[in-house]
Amino acid sequence: MLDLPLQVSAFLILFARVGAMLMLLPVFSEEAVPGRMRLLIAFGLSLGLWGLLSPTVLPAARDGNGLAGIIVIELCIGLALGMIVRLMFQAAIMAASIASTQTGLSSAVIFDPALGGQAPVLAKLVVLAATLVCLALGLHHLWIAAMIRSYDIFPVGAVPNLGDFASLAVATVGKSMALAVSMAAPLLVYGIVFNVALGFSARLAPTIQIFFIAQPLNILLGTALFAVVLGAMLSAFASAMSEWMQSGWA
Repeated sequence: MLDLPLQVSAFLILFARVGAMLMLLPVFSEEAVPGRMRLLIAFGLSLGLWGLLSPTVLPAARDGNGLAGIIVIELCIGLALGMIVRLMFQAAIMAASIASTQTGLSSAVIFDPALGGQAPVLAKLVVLAATLVCLALGLHHLWIAAMIRSYDIFPVGAVPNLGDFASLAVATVGKSMALAVSMAAPLLVYGIVFNVALGFSARLAPTIQIFFIAQPLNILLGTALFAVVLGAMLSAFASAMSEWMQSGWA
């Protein structure tokens, strides 16, 4: 006979981790996605994973006295894992911010609800493009697979080691920053060459207002170079994200 209270408790435990992680994952956590829609996606995903993960969460659900504590632990684990994936996704924003600075478009900003402040226009463009690339290449499937693997690494009901999360977060930040610099490397080289040439021009003709002449040229050349390398930047980002997810976030 089906033990309905036990099944409901087990599903609540599963929903706590999956829902919390989904609320911070890229794409799903964007402000453009309504909160109710995110909640329905988390509920549907939990239902989809129920058949696979129910044997894992049912033993923990039998401990009725510790159900509240288990749910709190699962929420914290889901939030931590979602934030770590989001940190890696921030490489696209950092690369676009570097490109904005090198092309003279750092002052062209718009309000970004996700960041709670101003963000360069190029950053919004790259984030949108990176989101579409991730969905087109199926990287969101790797995010869902990470939810499933997390139950092997962090069993239900067991208090995780905070040091593991801290070291993983630090390593992820380092990989994200390294990926951002590598993505924006052509723009960095361009900025160095252009500014060195600008300095020589200012020394050769000190009476000419070099800034007013060079700034439109910088925007034109920088934007053209950015358009040329954007495809390679997105390909490198998707490849790095895929390798990182498949390597177990090492």
